[in-house]
Amino acid sequence: MGMLVADLRAALEAKPGAAGSTHPSARGVTLYKVMGKMFAILTDHKETSVILKCDPHLAEVLREQYAGVGHRSHLDRRFWISVTLDADVPPEEVLRLADHSYDLVRAGLTRKQRAELGDA
Repeated sequence: MGMLVADLRAALEAKPGAAGSTHPSARGVTLYKVMGKMFAILTDHKETSVILKCDPHLAEVLREQYAGVGHRSHLDRRFWISVTLDADVPPEEVLRLADHSYDLVRAGLTRKQRAELGDA
């Protein structure tokens, strides 16, 4: 069955400080950033997928567990995964992975940037 793109898009856009922008040269691609740092790439063209930052150990486990988790980008495969939305990854898991990606990127921000997002 797969996940509805609108649900994922809404979840990504709801993150504090998140901003989505379409890529001018790539149709159907939206980059999601927090404080200028990318945490998700949503592709809604031909095959719908999202590229997310991921803990390297978790990425290995997910690739073994799901056919819909792989690597499809120029980004370092140790730290980024591609999740096909109409594959075998449950929608709740996709949303958890989106949260995980955002949290990883947010944790790498400076103290000042995190303060601007409302972190103590």
